Amino acid sequence: MSDREGFTGATDDELSLPKATVAKMITGKSHSNYLCSCTYRRRAELLPNDITCSKDTRDLVIECCVEFIHLIASEANEVCEEESKKTIAPEHIITALKRLGFDNFTSEVEDVLKDHKAQQKDRDKKVSKLEKSGLTEEELLAKQEELFAASRAKFQSTQQ
Repeated sequence: MSDREGFTGATDDELSLPKATVAKMITGKSHSNYLCSCTYRRRAELLPNDITCSKDTRDLVIECCVEFIHLIASEANEVCEEESKKTIAPEHIITALKRLGFDNFTSEVEDVLKDHKAQQKDRDKKVSKLEKSGLTEEELLAKQEELFAASRAKFQSTQQ
């Protein structure tokens, strides 16, 4: 399957990355929660502080990133199809990187994946305020009505 075969998504004009995000990535002035510290340190060293990046250069970086993403996604799709799967999994991306000769990136990608999974696990563990309160929904609604009534009374007393 060629890179563009069967591609029925957005037009090339619609395939882009946010310019501000790319500018921050190039200068290393932003930190994504999904990047491990080793990735951030490496990215932060892209440009020294006294070097700037022209608009044309930034646009070229965006085009290269989009093409790279498309290349990886196409290869991962082929891996997925070979395994008779319908959803591309992180393992398919790692296999695609290896097939395309980017073996040196796989350990870093695996580290980022582990960090992401840990963050997702922590996020899933967070308990909602409703569950944390220990009250039933009816009790919470009654408290809410009490607060509304008290607020209404306070407002009306200031209007007189």
